[in-house]
Amino acid sequence: MKKILLLFLSLSLVLGILAACSKPEKSSSSGEKGQKDQKTEEPVTIKFYTHGTEDGYAWDRTIKAFEEKYPNIKVDVVQLSEKQDGQEALKKIDLAAASGEDMDVIMFTNTPNYAQRVNLGMLEPLDEFIKKDGYKVADEYKNDPIVNGKYYGLPGKYVSWFVLLNKDKLDAAGLEVPKSWTWDEYMEYAKKLTKDGKYGTYFHGPWQGAWANYINLKMQAQEKDAGFLKTDGSSNMDSPLYKESLAMRLKMEKEDKSAVPYSSMISQKMNYRDQFFTQQVSMIVTGTYMIAELGGSERFPADFNVAVAPFPQNKVSDKGSYSPADGDILGISANSKHKQEAYKFIRWYTTEGQVAQGINISAWKKTTSDQTIKLINDTIAGAQSPEKVDKESLIHTIQTSITAQAGKPVPYQSEIDLALSTEFEKLFLGKQSLDETVANSKKVVQEIIDKNK
Repeated sequence: MKKILLLFLSLSLVLGILAACSKPEKSSSSGEKGQKDQKTEEPVTIKFYTHGTEDGYAWDRTIKAFEEKYPNIKVDVVQLSEKQDGQEALKKIDLAAASGEDMDVIMFTNTPNYAQRVNLGMLEPLDEFIKKDGYKVADEYKNDPIVNGKYYGLPGKYVSWFVLLNKDKLDAAGLEVPKSWTWDEYMEYAKKLTKDGKYGTYFHGPWQGAWANYINLKMQAQEKDAGFLKTDGSSNMDSPLYKESLAMRLKMEKEDKSAVPYSSMISQKMNYRDQFFTQQVSMIVTGTYMIAELGGSERFPADFNVAVAPFPQNKVSDKGSYSPADGDILGISANSKHKQEAYKFIRWYTTEGQVAQGINISAWKKTTSDQTIKLINDTIAGAQSPEKVDKESLIHTIQTSITAQAGKPVPYQSEIDLALSTEFEKLFLGKQSLDETVANSKKVVQEIIDKNK
């Protein structure tokens, strides 16, 4: 049934894109020679589809800064999720594309979702724009969003992983805020923080192929080959860290009972923000995109003190805290009628726009360490309750995190994530053993790779 739905969506997307391509292009589309000076161009409004909320992205301030520089380009921000839920937004993006809605700029929260939409023909190649501007993506950005030898998007915020801690609960349990720690220590903390019907931790995934990074936590905490695929594109499912990752979560949920049950997560459609900020759990593994919300937001006022710890290591002897890195990627809709204007916004937003936004860690390499620290200080200072944030632990975590080397995005990454999520669910719902799950996972990943050669 899932394959039929995916096929229907793919066909709908292709039909929508072909229909759009059959229409005469306006003078503002990509590849046009002799563009008029910005001051003499006709005013254009572009539609920007995003999961981001005002709390998490400061759109009012950001768009105002852009429109001041480009007064003839107006940006209509289409916010797709009140919870800033990337998967909820992605479903709406797919439906909008399938129904032929006018979209100009589309934001994706991670490379697998972005790469899959590239494969479906949803996005316009940016190579000509980039060539005209005269820069190399690898020289400008920390993340490399190349797919099949072309660029279809540019990275905005840079996301590495860390652990959020309820410092009040840590203090009550007599636990220190870790400056470095292992997954074994994380498990011990979770046990000690499980009390009065509240769990020590919550893992937000996997969920129908989304949030697959919660399947292989230990695989991601290594220097290279930090994912289901190796950096050369071959399967990494023979890594013992895959089985160890599953075993760790099994022990925490089934034996220690220190983690929210997977069955509860999927049946109640839980959200990690709700779980942490309502103090249902004391720790969550999450990304740096949460920095803007640590001091409280309109939706979640800060009712307790928050600290931050690095992504746990596999061994004490590891060089440091390796963390997987990803982040938002902005692309131009293939059926956009304003591709030139859309590109101007994307390029601005992923460079100086990140500084103007002043909330998220930037993937732009020209952002200095001092600017990053200032961003953190300013972001926390602008929160509703900045005194609730252990800023020292946050800055320490950002400064000491080491980016793990993962493979370049492949168009079928989402297919792998979905297949492994299915195997994970069978394990955690008691339908197959750990060894069966590992064997089936190896088999299905290799089949997907071979099919897409």
